[in-house]
Amino acid sequence: MELLKSIGYFILAGLFEIGGGYLIWLWLREGKGISYAVAGAVILVLYGVIPTLQPANFGRVYAAYGGVFIALSILWGWGVDKVVPDKFDIIGGVISLIGVMIIMYWPR
Repeated sequence: MELLKSIGYFILAGLFEIGGGYLIWLWLREGKGISYAVAGAVILVLYGVIPTLQPANFGRVYAAYGGVFIALSILWGWGVDKVVPDKFDIIGGVISLIGVMIIMYWPR
């Protein structure tokens, strides 16, 4: 159960970071209104809170989160920007998730 909660926190943090960053991107790069920036900023603050729910120390959580961010960014690009990942994107994403599993969940 703890493993599933931890994975859920990683996914939630990733969605908040990417989603908040994407709203800022739309504001600055696509000329969307200031409400996009405000919403993005609020979501990014919440992203900063979510990793504190993880059971591991800061360094381990953020190191592992980098791998989750890679995989979720590829999926976000595919789902939102309609950029289909190529085989190297997929291979890199899988390697990053293997790193996450080793860093966070390998027995010590």
